[in-house]
Amino acid sequence: EVQLVESGGGLVQAGGSLRLSCAARGFTFDDYAIGWFRQAPGKEREGVSCISSSDSSTYYADSVKGRFTISSDNAKNTVYLQMNSLKPEDTAVYYCAAGRDCTVVAGLFHPDYNGMDYWGKGTLVTVSS
Repeated sequence: EVQLVESGGGLVQAGGSLRLSCAARGFTFDDYAIGWFRQAPGKEREGVSCISSSDSSTYYADSVKGRFTISSDNAKNTVYLQMNSLKPEDTAVYYCAAGRDCTVVAGLFHPDYNGMDYWGKGTLVTVSS
């Protein structure tokens, strides 16, 4: 059974940090790019970051570049999202998803939702002001 399980969400004050984890099971992890997405209440889903399967290149949305870092531990089939300098506008449910590649436009992560094959159920991040 294919599973993507996110963890690490919680409540943090503005300026604080959190590290999210995405544990993958049931598919060949090395063959897939892993992306992080988020959806805030009343807003559309947006892409946050992606790590490529081919060469572990990393890509970010402009809104998080310089604050968030995506990394992968292939031995553990897990991708992490280190989030620093959090802002109240980062409050959202964060999802990880697996797809064939990261879609990039002008050097920034450009989410292709239809191109993601597997999705997790999400973890809530709340940033208080």
